[in-house]
Amino acid sequence: MKYRQLGNTDLKISELSFGTWAIGGSWGKSDDQEALRGLEKAMDEGVNFFDTADVYGDGHSEELLAKATKGKEDKIHIATKFCRAGDIYNPETYSQEAVTAYCEASLKRLNREAIDLYQIHCPPMEILKNGQVFEVLDKLQQQGKIRYYGVSVETVEEGLFCIEQPNVSALQVIFNIFRQKAVAELLPQAKEKGVGLLARVPLASGLLTGKFTQQATFESDDHRHFNKDGEHFNVGETFAGVEFSKGVQLSEQLKWIAEGRGNMTRAALRWILDHEEITTVIPGFKTVKQVEDNLQATEVQPFSQSELERLKEFYQQEIHPNIRGAY
Repeated sequence: MKYRQLGNTDLKISELSFGTWAIGGSWGKSDDQEALRGLEKAMDEGVNFFDTADVYGDGHSEELLAKATKGKEDKIHIATKFCRAGDIYNPETYSQEAVTAYCEASLKRLNREAIDLYQIHCPPMEILKNGQVFEVLDKLQQQGKIRYYGVSVETVEEGLFCIEQPNVSALQVIFNIFRQKAVAELLPQAKEKGVGLLARVPLASGLLTGKFTQQATFESDDHRHFNKDGEHFNVGETFAGVEFSKGVQLSEQLKWIAEGRGNMTRAALRWILDHEEITTVIPGFKTVKQVEDNLQATEVQPFSQSELERLKEFYQQEIHPNIRGAY
């Protein structure tokens, strides 16, 4: 496993890490014991960073991480998020009292004394511009409840605003072959300002695994069913904002990326890792097999310059016009 510095922090984290939304909830059925085995496998292979949130299974993924990392708290870094358990548009959700309560609840579930990276969970731009939440996080940092803080954003515009805030250490962005907009401005500017970058939705909710057909269906409690058109939260979080049937069609045209790289999953993750500005990529998982497959992305061959150009052109001509929602 290779490690990359998280911006200007003292955290050196595995370039391939894991998100825990899928094992917490909203991705259909999951098995806690299999999830714990998956976490164990990841740590055995050198993964030292996991991303979660207080709303993933109403705290369930945080509790699973507490079990998996018991006794390894000083070696395994955890990033969690807050605000979506409340009304994200209400400034009171970001008050000192409210955020302290969210933070202490997460600390209790994680069974930790401090959160390594505490992230605002996709807040509206007006909340970010208000600025109060950054002052609140500064205080939590001074109190030792959090080590560093960052923001999980939906759009490039939000990201560019956040990296201008003096104590934002990391930015979490939707970034994959279907979502390349961040390459032009956000990636280089974040690097210049010493802000770490976490790439989420790296497989476009599974589209970039190449495993889906037009006939695929999802369970009722899977966001790929209930949020397929952005009915419950930003449409970009589901299939990277591309309508499912169109996404399947587009992914079929990308099968060539797997040549010499084992499969599309590893290739899609490798494409993200080929961007040096990205600190870590955080695919989700539900099984040990998925963990093992994702980990192999670190070993496959990088993309050549001509391949990167081909993918850039494909994004601009075929994908970009089909992305829905603000990004």
